[in-house]
Amino acid sequence: MEQQIPFYQVDAFASAPFKGNQACVMPLEAGFLPDATLQAIAAENNVAETAYLVADGEGAWQLRWFTPAVEVPLCGHATLAAAHVLFAELGYAGEAITFRTRKSGELIVRRGETGYVMDFPAPEFFPIETSDEIVAALGAQPVTAWGGPFFAAQFDTPETVQSLKPDLPALAKLGVSGHGGGWGRGNFGCFALGGEGVDVTSRFFAPGSGIDEDPATGSWHCMLTAIATGLLGQDTISCYQAYPTRGAQLVCTLRGNRVDLQGDTVTVIRGTFTLPA
Repeated sequence: MEQQIPFYQVDAFASAPFKGNQACVMPLEAGFLPDATLQAIAAENNVAETAYLVADGEGAWQLRWFTPAVEVPLCGHATLAAAHVLFAELGYAGEAITFRTRKSGELIVRRGETGYVMDFPAPEFFPIETSDEIVAALGAQPVTAWGGPFFAAQFDTPETVQSLKPDLPALAKLGVSGHGGGWGRGNFGCFALGGEGVDVTSRFFAPGSGIDEDPATGSWHCMLTAIATGLLGQDTISCYQAYPTRGAQLVCTLRGNRVDLQGDTVTVIRGTFTLPA
C-alpha cells in the first residue's frame, strides 16, 4: 500500500519567496524510515536539505537532515524550516520547540519578535595554514584561516568573497576533516568583514557534502559568529550570505558556548510525497 507523507517546501532565512535557502520538511508519524529511503527521498527532492521530523514528547521532536548525497550532522536552515512548519503550518502553540538530534544534541527554536530564533552550539575552532592547493582551488589568497567543523577562510574585502569562482572538484578533496562535528573535507566558509549594511559578508561552498554552493547556511554561521564576534569585539553581528541568485540575511549573537541565529521563513509548497508500497 502506498504511503502518503506530508510535504512542505520552505524558503528559510527569507521574508519572501525565491530568497534564502530551500528546505523540504517531512513529518513522519511512525518513526524514521530506513536510511536508504530517507536518502532516496532527499535525492528526489533535490534541494539543499530535507528535514525529517518524528514527535518525541510534548514540545519535542527528533530531527534528521539529508542533502541529496549524504546525511549531515547539523543544518541550520532546515531546522528553521522545520520549526516554521510546526508553528505556522501544523499549529503548535508553544513558545519554543526542542529538536533532539543524533550528532548536535538538543537544538531550541523559539518564536521571535519577527521570525524565529535558533539556539545552537558554538563550535571550537583553531588557526590553520592555507596550502597552495587550497589557494589555487579557491582562486584567491585568504588573509587568514581557521579549522573547525569547516575550513573558514577570511578574505580582504566583501568584493573578493563575492567574486570567488572556486574549482569545486578540487575543493571537494581539500580542507579539514570536520573537527568535532562529523563533517568531512570539502566544506569551505569564505568571509570578509563588512558589506552593504552588514558586519560580515560570506559564502559557503560544500562540494564535499554534495552541494556546490549553499544559499543560506546556519551551521556555517555558528562557526562564523564565533570567529567574527571576536574579530569585531561585539556579541551580535549582522550577516549577509551572498549566494549569487538568492542571498540571505541573518542576525547572529554569541552567548558563551551557544549561538542565537535569527531569521524569517516562508512556505512556498504544500503537498504530499507518495512513497511506493
